[in-house]
Amino acid sequence: MTIKVLIADDHHVVRRGLVFFLKTQKEIEIVGEAANGEEAVTLVGKLQPDVVLMDLVMPIMDGIEATKKIKELFPHTKILILTSFADQDHVIPAIRAGASGYQLKDIEPDQLVEAIKSVYQGENQLHPKVTSHVITHLSQGERKEEKLLEELTKREKEVLAEIAKGKSNKEIAASLMITEKTVKTHVSNILAKLNLADRTQAALYAVKHLRL
Repeated sequence: MTIKVLIADDHHVVRRGLVFFLKTQKEIEIVGEAANGEEAVTLVGKLQPDVVLMDLVMPIMDGIEATKKIKELFPHTKILILTSFADQDHVIPAIRAGASGYQLKDIEPDQLVEAIKSVYQGENQLHPKVTSHVITHLSQGERKEEKLLEELTKREKEVLAEIAKGKSNKEIAASLMITEKTVKTHVSNILAKLNLADRTQAALYAVKHLRL
């Protein structure tokens, strides 16, 4: 098993150090180096690496934007963020952009090799400092969504539950013994209050949050 790795970092010394160390690992082949995000995207297209070691703060195009572009164009390429930043403002956008792993530059060399292998094998690799940010972010999102649900009236919740069952407005009207026009009004209010685009999203939301 040989893992083809591309290194993207604007610091020449950091790149040289990574190349020097990773070349000593028989399972890893360094296929290229990029000094900014734009270069990284171009080289991924040319060199088809398995894993990109991606710095976040780079000129021309940063690591988050580059990660997003690479995942759009080459979805099978894995991205492992390697950065000095462990704060939520860097972590969450990187994970959202499609990074499979997030490690800090103070990582032990052997741990970095293990992280590259894990990401290559389809596992997520997060530094312990980073994991807490992700969990906090997810629980905040849950709380925000549940708070939105509290905005609905009792009747709107009933209509939402009926939408989740795949019923039409006419069927909901018959089931709740109200007019079809009233159902339409409730549906519009539900979508507006929950920031949803359509009935399908409303049905998915209901299944998740109404414990149906």
